[in-house]
Amino acid sequence: QPPEPSLLRFLVCPLSKKPLRYEEATNELINEELGIAYPIIDGIPNMVPEAARMTHKKPPAEGSEQP
Repeated sequence: QPPEPSLLRFLVCPLSKKPLRYEEATNELINEELGIAYPIIDGIPNMVPEAARMTHKKPPAEGSEQP
């Protein structure tokens, strides 16, 4: 179940504070910059950094936090 579209425009990554992209195929919110995806369970985004999965292998940029 996808999240409410009006909610998506207000959600930001808790680590980078940047907007997230909704990926319908995996039902996740994606942070392209950090390469992480937050799951959406029963229409509710799980934005706890420990719940995120890595979407690709990329070394973290200098000064950025690693999830």
